[in-house]
Amino acid sequence: MLRTGLLSLLISAAVIAPVAAEPSHGIAMNGAPELPANFDHFPYANPDARKGGDISYCVVGTFDNLNPFILRSMRTTARGIIDTIFGNLVFETLMRRNQAEPFSLYGHLAASIDIDDDRTFAEFKLNPDAKWSDGKPVTPEDVIFSFETFAAKGRPPYSARMSRIEKIEKTGDRSVRFTFNDDADREFPLIVALTPIIPAHAFDVETFDQTTLKPVVGSGPYVIESVDPGRKIVFRKNENYWGADLPSMRGFHNYDRITIEYFLNVNSQFEAFKKGLCAVQLDLDPVMVERDFDFPAANDGRITVKAFEERIPPAVSGFFFNTRREKFADPRVRRAISKLYDFAWVNKNVYGGDYRRTLSYWQGSDLSALGRPADEEEKKLLAPYADRVTPDVMDGTYGKDELEGKPVDRDDMREAMALLQEAGFTLDGQTLLDPKGNPFTMEVLIASGEQERVATALQRMLGRLGIGLQIRLLDDAQLQQRKQTFDFDMIIAAVGFTGTLSPGMEQVYRWGSESAKAEGSFNLAGVADPAVDAMIETMLNARDKEKYDAAVRALDRLLISGAYVIPTQYNPKKWVAYWSYVEHPEQAPLNAYDLSTWWRKQ
Repeated sequence: MLRTGLLSLLISAAVIAPVAAEPSHGIAMNGAPELPANFDHFPYANPDARKGGDISYCVVGTFDNLNPFILRSMRTTARGIIDTIFGNLVFETLMRRNQAEPFSLYGHLAASIDIDDDRTFAEFKLNPDAKWSDGKPVTPEDVIFSFETFAAKGRPPYSARMSRIEKIEKTGDRSVRFTFNDDADREFPLIVALTPIIPAHAFDVETFDQTTLKPVVGSGPYVIESVDPGRKIVFRKNENYWGADLPSMRGFHNYDRITIEYFLNVNSQFEAFKKGLCAVQLDLDPVMVERDFDFPAANDGRITVKAFEERIPPAVSGFFFNTRREKFADPRVRRAISKLYDFAWVNKNVYGGDYRRTLSYWQGSDLSALGRPADEEEKKLLAPYADRVTPDVMDGTYGKDELEGKPVDRDDMREAMALLQEAGFTLDGQTLLDPKGNPFTMEVLIASGEQERVATALQRMLGRLGIGLQIRLLDDAQLQQRKQTFDFDMIIAAVGFTGTLSPGMEQVYRWGSESAKAEGSFNLAGVADPAVDAMIETMLNARDKEKYDAAVRALDRLLISGAYVIPTQYNPKKWVAYWSYVEHPEQAPLNAYDLSTWWRKQ
């Protein structure tokens, strides 16, 4: 009897215990990673790129901190340490993303990942060659220390990751295992794999949340050579970098030295580029290309101006309403104001007619709700929240006129006024009064002359309905402080950093209720809607592409209907100017270009 009971117990345990597949070189959010285990390099990198030489980049702003993982000075941390534009020069992650795929990761600090079908755990085997810049090995203890320290003293989103982890344990000299709790979703193992790892021996937990200008120790291809606070930081190639021959690193980080210089404003930055102090000028628009490149270096071929094709949805930029404030709590008010953004006028008079209107958060992809009636799966998902989605967004007719470039006319003005009156507003002569009888006014924060021209267009249209809009131009430090503490009525900004074909956990930090009150989060609008939370959760736990796509489109419909942002416009091309001594690979990633694959000619 005892033996029979023991046998039953063992059989039950075998059935219940998660069964892992063989350790893999990579992992994808949906399906399998495209590259085989013996891949040689990422397709948009040139493994034969010349190594050597120096490069200088220029940015606008200042810096007073070298620790990118803390809330204090979060937006004034020196660029390049971990960076979406210049690359992660100092700190690295367990796995590395291939930007030629929607969302696939390959081995880096961790040589392989072992994970079960339900993704209830993930075990990483560290690369035996992985070392910190001071020569000490990267260990499982470093991985555990990183997650625990971020939870105790770090900033969002790193600080929240332990809340989805049941335990982390060392399972061998070079292996560490994460067991996830019920709050984790199918994307979360990938988020863990993309979390930067820091050395336990080089950081003190007690002082971790304090700013520092002492060069930090990382495992990346560069070390910090010198720091001129607020003005310049110089990175020097680590001659003993452990990962130079990894397939995921071939063709990347080709310079011997990288200098990042800071300027007070865009004009001074561009002047420095024209003089050759900066190698690259990013974030150009067609008007700037036509208007601002009549100078010797551009005319004689020493500077190249090129439009790179972007194959992901555009990052949504526009006027963010702060719905934490009473004046913007009613979606009818936000919808009314949104109707008054005259894209046709702005496109013609500010951007020379070369831009397109942004109306969806995944525009131009199968994930977008634009021009597409909700399918049965979407209707099922949205059924409990039927009042949250407007009929035109549900049936796919929303935005047709705006996409065709129709100017704001009297019909739009009447519709906007009707919404405001429905929300309790009244017109007293030439002044619109809110439901409490006060003049309806607001302030928008801006950072540049271009934004001022766009804001002025909205100001003019709002004025016709008796709404007062004050435009306040701030320097970078002031703007970041106000943004971080949500101290604004409206602000012109972008959702996160880039668009994506594989939305995931970042949507929690952009739109989830838990991030609405988290200082420093990207949820600038303060969205706190159970319907939005439900769609994000469904998306993150979807096991097949049909349900995943439906959940994203349903989320798109909720965000459009909620009018949390007045989306403005986007440039279908990413224009970059660069001096002729730098070169880039022929093949581009989905997000148009990757500066960390560029190199300096002989």
